[in-house]
Amino acid sequence: MMFMTEEQSEETPGGGLSVKEEDVEKENVTEIAALDEEEEEEDEETLPHPEILDIFEEGLAQLVQDPLLCDLPIQVTLEEVNSQIALEYGQAMTVRVVKADGEIMPIVVVQNATVLDLKKAIRRFMELKQQREGGVKQVSWRYVWRTFLLIFQGEKLDDDKMRLKDYGIRNRDEVTFMKRLRKK
Repeated sequence: MMFMTEEQSEETPGGGLSVKEEDVEKENVTEIAALDEEEEEEDEETLPHPEILDIFEEGLAQLVQDPLLCDLPIQVTLEEVNSQIALEYGQAMTVRVVKADGEIMPIVVVQNATVLDLKKAIRRFMELKQQREGGVKQVSWRYVWRTFLLIFQGEKLDDDKMRLKDYGIRNRDEVTFMKRLRKK
């Protein structure tokens, strides 16, 4: 951009612009037009959505290699990253939920989580696992919680509003996920 000196800013007797000012004005218009063309060229260089996703996933894979986040899967969600960070700062805990077949699900919940929060976290964990493995699409969680229950050291976790802390559950404790016994 060019700046005008006092000599260039002199007005003509008729109140119009001098020849020098007209030249400066033309240069400004030309520069603005050149900037507009550059912006249009940048717009033309946008990538298609699949390519952007590939670039994002490559960057995410590199990010997950960090020692802080190495426990996370490659197709990580923002919620999983936030949970892992909360764990590192002591704002969350891992509850190890043991299924009847012996599989252990590491479920991350906040420190003051309730039984309902744990159930919701189990649901999210299972849904993500199914998406990644291509399993069953729909699960009736209402049926699951009528048929199965959570147990910690022989005590049923049946009050959804009660905090896990109140049951004595701490970081890395194991909770059993088992089928309810039928009453005859």
